[in-house]
Amino acid sequence: MARKLRLEFAGAIYHVISRGNYRADVFGQEGTKQAFLGCLGEAAQKGGWVVHAWGVMSNHYHVCLETPEPNLVSGMRWLQATFSLRFNRFRSEHGHVFQGRYKALLVEPEAIGTVCHYIHLNPVRAGIVTAEAVGQWPWTSLSMLPKEGRPKWFSPAAALNHAGGLADTEAGHRLYLKYLGFLQEDDALKKQLRFDEISKGWAVGTKEFRKELIEEHRQLARRLKRGSDEQGLAEDFWAERLAALLKALGKAEDDLRSDPKSAPWKIALAAEIKSRTTASNPWLAKQLNMGSPFRLSRLASACRANPQEYAPYKRRMAKCKV
Repeated sequence: MARKLRLEFAGAIYHVISRGNYRADVFGQEGTKQAFLGCLGEAAQKGGWVVHAWGVMSNHYHVCLETPEPNLVSGMRWLQATFSLRFNRFRSEHGHVFQGRYKALLVEPEAIGTVCHYIHLNPVRAGIVTAEAVGQWPWTSLSMLPKEGRPKWFSPAAALNHAGGLADTEAGHRLYLKYLGFLQEDDALKKQLRFDEISKGWAVGTKEFRKELIEEHRQLARRLKRGSDEQGLAEDFWAERLAALLKALGKAEDDLRSDPKSAPWKIALAAEIKSRTTASNPWLAKQLNMGSPFRLSRLASACRANPQEYAPYKRRMAKCKV
């Protein structure tokens, strides 16, 4: 049976949830939690995602993220596949790490803050930490509230604003932690915010929001050719980026076919696309005429290890803002 199409569009916001296979404690060790956060950061940078909140429990994770480009599927594919590969390599194991498909609920913009609060209070609901100490627990985005060292892909603005228009300052962060403690004890407010619906169904928001999404989904389905899938949408996005970077280099598709497989400009281009998107090695190797996916991966890694050798090409591509 064909999988249902994920609804993707520029500016879409999602509450993503994924569990370990057979509900196993995939994140039982601190090292695996940290490794997953490293993958999340890489995926966010590649996809241009804005992460509003995250929380990593022992056997599952929650992420509230925004996609300025319609690339949730390709980004999540890269994130889960890359973490699974690193996890299995570290444990000398093989097989599935996550339980089937991740869940991605579309979030109404006005509900982002509520989803963030829900994620931040997850370890409190699980009895791992008290509401008073949740700010010291290192495995939610609360640990990244201080501006010093905060990654560019994480933004607490939505959570702070929903909690009463709090400022993104040390004082505002302290008030936010107090708000979370208050919220945890106020069952009526949690009911008003529909906490019980945040991990259920397919969308978080009002009836009007869900109706609009349903209509948009119908329009998307009509625009796609019969048999089209999410991979095709992702490849269209990658091709757009490839064309723009080719133009920045002063190259054309004919050059891809005529120049050597290991031409320095091709290597630099491969590394740049991999840093900007979640394009797969097989797709890139075919588009750039660079031979096997393994060869492309090795050459792109060499480019990253020796940036000075490829600096002229990187400078040209840096001017391309797509």
